[in-house]
Amino acid sequence: MKIEDLPDSETPWTALKGVKSIKVAPASGPVMAELMVSGSKSVSNRALILAAMATGTSELTGLLRSDDTWWCADALKRLGAGVEFEGTSATIAGIGRTRPKSGPLHVGSAGTIARFLPPMLTAGDPGTWKISASKQMSKRPVGALFDALRAGGARIEHPGEQNCFPAIVYGDSFAGGEISMSGAVSSQFISGVLMGGGQAKEGVELSVEGGIVQSEYVQITLDIMGHFGAEIDAVADFTKFRVAPGSYTARDLAVEADASTATYFAALAAVTGGKVTMSNLGQNTRQPDYGFLEILERMGCTVMRGETATSVEMSGQLKGGFSIDMRPLSDATLTLAAIAPFADGPVHMHGVTHIRHHECDRISAMCTSLSQLGIKVEEHEDGLTVYPGRPEFGVLNTYEDHRMVMALAVLGIGGVGIELLEPGSVSKTCPSFFEQLAAIGLKSEKIES
Repeated sequence: MKIEDLPDSETPWTALKGVKSIKVAPASGPVMAELMVSGSKSVSNRALILAAMATGTSELTGLLRSDDTWWCADALKRLGAGVEFEGTSATIAGIGRTRPKSGPLHVGSAGTIARFLPPMLTAGDPGTWKISASKQMSKRPVGALFDALRAGGARIEHPGEQNCFPAIVYGDSFAGGEISMSGAVSSQFISGVLMGGGQAKEGVELSVEGGIVQSEYVQITLDIMGHFGAEIDAVADFTKFRVAPGSYTARDLAVEADASTATYFAALAAVTGGKVTMSNLGQNTRQPDYGFLEILERMGCTVMRGETATSVEMSGQLKGGFSIDMRPLSDATLTLAAIAPFADGPVHMHGVTHIRHHECDRISAMCTSLSQLGIKVEEHEDGLTVYPGRPEFGVLNTYEDHRMVMALAVLGIGGVGIELLEPGSVSKTCPSFFEQLAAIGLKSEKIES
């Protein structure tokens, strides 16, 4: 397939193609279910990139099969890596520092790939690549990442808007060395620089100012880099990192379940007074969204944590009347906002200004959606306050945002149902979402275009 023939963001793994909207029915009773959660997007894409940067062949299991991982695999194949998927497993034949001399690459709406490819390419052997992205992704600035790479010598040009995609990047230009950058915008920028630093000729000595948004994801990056042989030192508060120059070595890796996706299934138990067991998500995960379970406990749920499985059970009405900083687990903000109307008091979420710059302005989008359903909500610069109420049925825009689709589906299931326009964006992280809902007895109706 030629790069110019690629769709803006759809892939062969995209679900719900041709579906204009989906009507989600309310639950007929408590949801009682045991299920497997799809693989972690964050771990999957880091593992795919690092396995491709390694020398040798790696076997990865439990991978997420979604639009984001398809775009990642496609880019790696175009760079010469061997990538063979079989279900949720993949064999990756790494290319080390070698790169083709030129060629186009497209990342769709995959934010992690858009942030990890430029460091990988500029730190490797010579070559020239034009990286394009979906219209949605091309609106999201990546200047903090490009500035950090340029500080290490990287050559990056922009045929369009400065510090946005598309971008032209040049191999063998990022030497590394001492670099300083802000951590207040995206932890993915920091992860990208660190991953590229493992192949930069001077390694990387990175100083981070202003704290890190969701630093746990940087720890996940360090863990996987170390798994593939990188030598890393980091101070405890994550203000300084040192990655030694060297190479990555192929290693097999089992990818854990996605804790962000798990929040929607856990929330089903909360809003229906049921019990949901996620049989492949254990308490030792580093993923910050596992902390959503503590919020559910605060709201009255009973949570049972095990080494390999987690269960959530609820009876009675959810408890509200609290304020919470969602910065450490910002992807779960929409999930909490979707269940907050069912609580007995208002829930105030703050500390997440940065989610205004994700797939959509998530604060504004959720406030608009809740208002359309008759729920009182207050919008703040860094969050929102949701008041108790009985959500009405509504036909809602989902803003091409997978998390809006899944969060609003949970709200509809706990309430009187909901119709969601353009639900196909769930393919970004959980293409099987509505199939899994059906498998546990929750009904929905697809409406074709």
